[in-house]
Amino acid sequence: MITYEFLQQYWWFLIALLGGILVFLLFVQGANALIFLAGKSEEERTLIVNSTGRKWELTFTTLVTFGGAFFASFPLFYSTSFGGAYWVWVLILVTFIFQAVSYEFQNKAGNFIGKTSFRIFLTLNGCLAPLLIGTAVGTFFTGSQFVIDKNAVGNIAAPVISRWTSAWHGLEAVAEPFNVAFGLMVMCLAVCLGALYLQNNIAHEPLAPRLRRSLLASFALFLLTFLCVMFQLFTMDGFATDAQGTVSMQSGKYLHNLLQMPAVLAIFLLGALLLVAGVAANLLRPSFRRGIWLAAPGTVLAVMAIFMLAGYNQTAYYPSTANLQSSLTLANSCSSEFTLRTMAAVSLIIPLVVAYIAYFWRQMDKKSLTSEELERGERY
Repeated sequence: MITYEFLQQYWWFLIALLGGILVFLLFVQGANALIFLAGKSEEERTLIVNSTGRKWELTFTTLVTFGGAFFASFPLFYSTSFGGAYWVWVLILVTFIFQAVSYEFQNKAGNFIGKTSFRIFLTLNGCLAPLLIGTAVGTFFTGSQFVIDKNAVGNIAAPVISRWTSAWHGLEAVAEPFNVAFGLMVMCLAVCLGALYLQNNIAHEPLAPRLRRSLLASFALFLLTFLCVMFQLFTMDGFATDAQGTVSMQSGKYLHNLLQMPAVLAIFLLGALLLVAGVAANLLRPSFRRGIWLAAPGTVLAVMAIFMLAGYNQTAYYPSTANLQSSLTLANSCSSEFTLRTMAAVSLIIPLVVAYIAYFWRQMDKKSLTSEELERGERY
């Protein structure tokens, strides 16, 4: 018997899966952050831009799908966060607009600001997009300043259920060190994945050693930020809920979640192991270039586990620091049972979509990108 509670858990699992896929696909942003750091010549920078130009739509599409899934399954989160913390989401959207415009127009006739200017936009997107997304996700653990009043829906004059109490509308997240550290961790991970992808996708000997050095530096920074974030996460107070839905602060809540959910712990450890193995394989064996295919599932699994820590085991996944009882949980912010049940049937086509993407990805990347191939094909 499929219960309402099971459907809530199932849809949070899908949210976690989409979040993991999105963070992996941020390798596009991470690779663009290396346009000027690793690419020292016009030829090398062109190779990097054209390598990421084949995949950038996947990242943006997944971001939109992630937001759409949240809207359909947990609409109260969508209206609260996107309607209240809108400056963060506007900034994220602007960085992706910079990306789309740059790919489209940098080689067009009449480009009066120059190719370099558009590449700077790509680099800004490569740094800011993962940083902002990571900072926003950090609020799942530290909380945001909003108040929920479901009775307000009957107020004809102002039927507003959620209200943001900060005039900064999401920008206050940067005042919390944990959120910033979380954003830096995601940014460093994106650069690490970007270096791994470029090593696998581009066949250009002069570029290879610089990509390896970029991988080493970004992975070292990622480990530093990862350890800082994990230490804070497992020692901080968390937002726990009881059977009646009452929210209270609990010491070491997220560490307890990890230990009380052995499956999540296993997913987290397996993901971390695969990520480290992918990076180590590329660093220790100069001839090995396929570390991205170990790091990719590792990233997805580790991020899924982090989302599960935020939402499962009687935890408020979007806490309110303005009013503790306004915190959002899987139970009090989800869609109706009918909606979740109907969408659950639709979600069964997800494996087919993933297989479709994987097939055409394979077709595009059968051969490594070379300067000769750029001369014969379309350029970004």
